[in-house]
Amino acid sequence: MTQPSTAAHAVTSEPPAPLRYRRVLLKLSGEALLGDRQYGVDPAFCAFIARQVAEIHRLGVQVGIVVGGGNIFRGLAASARGMDRATGDYIGMLATVMNGLALQDALERAGVPTRVMTAIAMNEVAEPYIRRRAIRHLEKGRVALFVAGTGNPYFTTDTAAALRAVEINAEVLLKATRVDGVYDHDPMTHPDARRYAQLEYADLLRDQLRVLDSTAVSLCMENDLPIVVFDLNQPDNITRVAVGESVGTLISGAKGARDAAGGART
Repeated sequence: MTQPSTAAHAVTSEPPAPLRYRRVLLKLSGEALLGDRQYGVDPAFCAFIARQVAEIHRLGVQVGIVVGGGNIFRGLAASARGMDRATGDYIGMLATVMNGLALQDALERAGVPTRVMTAIAMNEVAEPYIRRRAIRHLEKGRVALFVAGTGNPYFTTDTAAALRAVEINAEVLLKATRVDGVYDHDPMTHPDARRYAQLEYADLLRDQLRVLDSTAVSLCMENDLPIVVFDLNQPDNITRVAVGESVGTLISGAKGARDAAGGART
C-alpha cells in the first residue's frame, strides 16, 4: 500500500495547475455505488470514482467527500413502512459508514491517502469528525470521507454535505448525479425537458427542483457556497469542474450567476 507521507509529498511537489477550485466537497449518493447491481456496492464503480478523485488529487485539489447510504438502507422509506423515523435514520447513517469504508479501500488502491471521519463514534473503524482535524487532513493532502451524515436523524446526507462543505471552507459543493445537470422536468420521463446552465438558489427553492433538499440549498445560499450538479458517469467530469470548464448546472447567488458565462437554459 502506498505510504500516506509519500503520497502527500507528491501532491505538494506537483507544479500548480490552472485550477478554479482548490478545495471541493463531493457529494455522492449511495445509489451511485450500485453500479450495475441491485443492492450493495459495486467495487468496479467504486474504482471508477476513485480514479476520478485521484486525478484531481494529483492536480493539487483538496477533496472532502460525503456519501449517502441509499444503496443499502433508506430511513425515510423504512419510516413510510412503519419504522420509527429516528431509528430508520440511524440505520441509514450506519449504511453510509459502510459505503465510506468501501470508498476508502478504492481510493487507497488508487494511491490516494484517505481518512474516514464519522459523526457517530466508532473508533475501531473510523476517526471521530473534528472540524479542525478534517481541515488538517486536507492540508496534508489526504482525502477526507465524511460519513454518518450530520449524526442526527431527520437530516439528509445532502444537508450533511452542505454543512461539511461550509465547515471545511470548501469553494464549491459538487453534487454527482446520474443526469448532466438540473432540468425543468424529470428528463427520464419528459424527453422535451430543458437543462439549466445556471440557476440561482432562490430559483431552485421556488420551483421545487428536487436536486437537493431545501435545507441543504438554504445553507449554501446563506453561506454563498456555489453548487455544481453534474453527471458522475462521464469520465473526467470531476476534473473538468475543478479546472473551471462549464459542466452540468451551476447554482449560485445572483452575482455568481451574472459572473458565469451564459445565463439561462441549454
